[in-house]
Amino acid sequence: MKIYVAGIGPGSPEDITPAVLQAVKDSDVVVGYKYYFQFIEPYLNPGTECIDTGMKKERDRAEQAFLLAEQGKTVCVISSGDAGIYGMTPLIYEMKLDRGSDIEIVPLPGISAFQKAASLLGAPMGHDFCVISLSDLMTPWSLIEKRTKAAAAGDFITAIYNPKSHGRYWQLHRVKEIFSQERNENNVVGYVRQAGREEQTVTVTTLKDFDPEEVDMFTIVIIGNSQSYISGGKFITPRGYYREQSEEGKNVGQSIMIKSFQTIRKELKNPGIPLWKLWPMLHAIHTTADFDMENLVWMDDEATSKLFLKVKSGELKTIVTDVTMAASGIRKGALERLGIQVVCYINDPRGSEMAKKLGITRAQAGMRLAAEEHPNALYVFGNAPTALLELCELIIKQKCCPAGIIGAPVGFVHVEESKHAAKTFKNVPKILIEGRKGGSNLAATLVNSVLTFDDAEQLRPGRDV
Repeated sequence: MKIYVAGIGPGSPEDITPAVLQAVKDSDVVVGYKYYFQFIEPYLNPGTECIDTGMKKERDRAEQAFLLAEQGKTVCVISSGDAGIYGMTPLIYEMKLDRGSDIEIVPLPGISAFQKAASLLGAPMGHDFCVISLSDLMTPWSLIEKRTKAAAAGDFITAIYNPKSHGRYWQLHRVKEIFSQERNENNVVGYVRQAGREEQTVTVTTLKDFDPEEVDMFTIVIIGNSQSYISGGKFITPRGYYREQSEEGKNVGQSIMIKSFQTIRKELKNPGIPLWKLWPMLHAIHTTADFDMENLVWMDDEATSKLFLKVKSGELKTIVTDVTMAASGIRKGALERLGIQVVCYINDPRGSEMAKKLGITRAQAGMRLAAEEHPNALYVFGNAPTALLELCELIIKQKCCPAGIIGAPVGFVHVEESKHAAKTFKNVPKILIEGRKGGSNLAATLVNSVLTFDDAEQLRPGRDV
C-alpha cells in the first residue's frame, strides 16, 4: 500500500522527472485535477484509472487517495510543479496523521513553476530568494502583505505565485507599490505566462514599467534584488562570490566601495528615488558618512544622465575646478579612460596678477581665465563661493556656456547665495549641495558619479579606484 505524491512540473513533457514517470507507470490509480491528466496520459499503463476530484477539491483528493490505497492499490496523486510547494504533499502527510494510517507516502519532487520561469528569463534566482503566494484563500491578506514588505526590505529576489484572478485583481498592484517604496525604479522584474506550454510568453522589464494588468493566474512573476540586471534581454542576478573574489583579487578598493554603497542604500529613508539622483547621492554619503546628504543633494531633472551623455558623446572634454584639491579628487583612471582633462587656474600667475589689479579673489580671476579658454567646460566648485558667483556673472554676460555645474562651495559667507544664483540657469545641468555644507571632496565625488554613471544600474562603483 503506497501513495506517491508527484510533482509533474510546469506542463512540458521534458520537465517531468524520470522518477515521476516511473511512479505514474507503477500506479494502479492516478488522482488529480483533470487539467493535469493530459500531461501524463502518454505514460500510463493500459487500464490505469484516472480520478478527477475537481478544482479546489484538494482535501477530497487526499481522502480519495487514502481510500484507494487502503484497498491495496498503488496510488499516484499528481500536482503541477513540485507537489511540496503549494501542492498536495503537506496535505497528504497531515491526513496520514489524522487517520493514524500506516500507508507509505513517497514524495517525488518536480520542477516548480518559478524554476521553469526562472530558466526562461535567464538566471534571476542567483542569490537568496523567497516565494510568496498572493492567494488569500488560506492565508489572510494582512499576513501576505507583512511577508511582502519583509521580502522587499530584505532585498530578496521574490517569486510571486497566484498573482491575479477574477476576484484577486488589486493585490499585485499593491505588491508593486510595496516594492517601489523599497527598491529603485530600475529594479528588474520578469514574468512568464504558461511556462513550458504552447502559449508561453516571456517578459523582462523594470519595476517602473511593470504593468500588473498584463498578468493573469497562469503567470509567475519574479522581482529581482538590488544586484539584478538585464543583459542581452536576459534577467540575471549575480551569485556574488565570483564577483567578490574577482574584485578582491584585482581591486580591493572597489570591493569595499561596492559593499559600502549596498549598506548606504539599505539605510536610505527613500531608496526608491530615480537612479540619476540616487547615484550622486550615494557618492556624497559615501564620501562624507553624512546621511543628511539625502536632503542636501539638489539636481536639475535628469542632470546626471544629461552630463554623462555629454561625456559619452565626446562633447565634454574639459573640467574646470575652482581649487586644486577638487581637481585631485577626480579619479585619474576615469579621466584617462574617457579622454577628459582637468584644469585649475587658482595658481595661474595671470590670475594672481589680475586679482591684485582688480581687487578680486584668485578664484574669481581663475573663472575669468577659464571662461576665455574653456567656455563650454564642466565647472566644478568645492571651496570658493566667489568663484561660483563669478561664473554666474560670466554666464549672464554670455562669456561662457558651461556644459554643466557641480556646486559644493563650503562656508558661511556668500555660500548659499552662490548656489541660489546657479539654480537660475535652467539650460545648464547642475548638481548642487544645498546650504552651507560642501567641500572639495564632495565636489570631486559628484564629478566621479557623473563619469561612472554607466555603472549605476548594476550598483558597481569604484572601477577606477
